[in-house]
Order: sequence, then C-alpha cells, then structure tokens
Amino acid sequence: MTVAKSNSPLRILLLGGTTEATALAERLSRMGSIKAVLSLAGRTAQPAESPLTTRVGGFGGVEGLSAYLQQEAVNLVIDATHPFAARISTNAIAASQASGVPLLAIERPPWTRVADDDWIEHDSIEAAVSALPEEPQDIFSGLGRQAIDALCRAPQHRYLIRVVDPLECPAALAHAEIIASRGPFCTGDDARLFADYNIRHVLSKNAGGSAAYSKIEAARQLGITVHMIRRPALPARTTVATANEALAWIDKHHRSRSDLGV
Repeated sequence: MTVAKSNSPLRILLLGGTTEATALAERLSRMGSIKAVLSLAGRTAQPAESPLTTRVGGFGGVEGLSAYLQQEAVNLVIDATHPFAARISTNAIAASQASGVPLLAIERPPWTRVADDDWIEHDSIEAAVSALPEEPQDIFSGLGRQAIDALCRAPQHRYLIRVVDPLECPAALAHAEIIASRGPFCTGDDARLFADYNIRHVLSKNAGGSAAYSKIEAARQLGITVHMIRRPALPARTTVATANEALAWIDKHHRSRSDLGV
C-alpha cells in the first residue's frame, strides 16, 4: 500500500508489544511520508528490535499521554498493545478524546471454543486460580510474570510457569518451576511439554492470535482443562483486526490531510 503524500510527515504514536505492532512498525518504517515512534511498556528486558524510533516506559497516566501527543504534534495514535493491557488502552482512549488526536486499536479476534475443548472461563486471574482444585495438581501457567503473585495464593500446586525473561521462582511456590521462552510456540512442543510434566490444568488469557495458541491446541489434544481468562472490558473505540487494515485507516487520514494541503 502507498500512503498518500502531504506537505509534512504524518506523525504517528504506535503503542506496541504485539506481533501486529511489529508488522505495522516494519511497514511504517519504509514510508517516507510518515514519522512514527514505537512506545513499549518495558515489561520485557530485551524486546525485539524495531526499525522505528522506540521509547520505553509509561507516560504518566492520561494527562502525561495527552501532553506527549501535544508536545510531539502527534497526528494519529495506533494502539497495538496486548488485549490485556487494559490500563494503557483505557488511558489512550481518554488521551485521544482530551487531545483530539484520532485513535485506532488493532484488536485481534479472541479465541473461541471448538469441539473437544474443555474450557472453564473466568473474569480474572484471581478467579481462575481460586477455581483450581484444592488438592495439589500439575498446572501450566501461560499467564506471564504478572500473574505469579496470584499463583502464590494457591501454593500447594506444582506449577510450570512460562515467562519471556528469566526469573527466580518465589519462595512461596515451593513446587513450581519457571521456564523462560519467547513465542511463537509449536503445538507439538507444547504437547510434549504437557505430557512430560503430567499437566492437568492450563491457565491462559484469551489473547487471540497464533503465537501462543499452541497451548490451547495441545490441551485439546491431551484432554486437559483450560482455565480461560476473559478479556477486560474497555470503553468504545474504533478497531480493526490486522496491521493491513490499520494501514488502510492511516492512508485514509493521510489523504484527508493531503486534500487540506497540510
């Protein structure tokens, strides 16, 4: 896709951290009529390299983000954060409204239950952990490092916890093991992992996409129960499902600026 040209570059703030953000960043970096900055929350120690100028860390809430949009003369905000990054997404919506800068979210479709899936759905991580059996179980957690405190509320279980960055297992989880690995993952590998560790329950956020779906497919193959955490509710916003659709939305706004001679 060729984005329309205008007299000044289109300035975009890309809130990233997902495969969709990576794909969009690559495309935007090749468009001379666009000046984009990738913003990452900083939750991983070594994020993947990006061709865009990258900033790491928060903005200081809605007021801080609104001020950044004004100071940097940002024309568009693209929210391509994780579906469970509710705080930054909510702040981005509010900052967009306060500053008048249009916002688009790339919202990948959630996973849906198919035949042979054994899912129990929950509204929060805490609810999912509370729903685990009382007797010790072998449990795989694909919830990331932020969920470890919740796991400590049921320390009797034998957890296998997958995270992106290496991490020491807390003393409260005496029977847990942490493995550091970065997706995308393979169904066959996850099925072997679950079989080797005798996994009986899988804890998962409904992230959608293909990079982490392997644990859901592996659980289906092995007849393992999945405790699926539903996505958090967010205020209304304009959304698309893919990076290509986001590019079309960007092009539309860029053409509007060109027509106005901006």
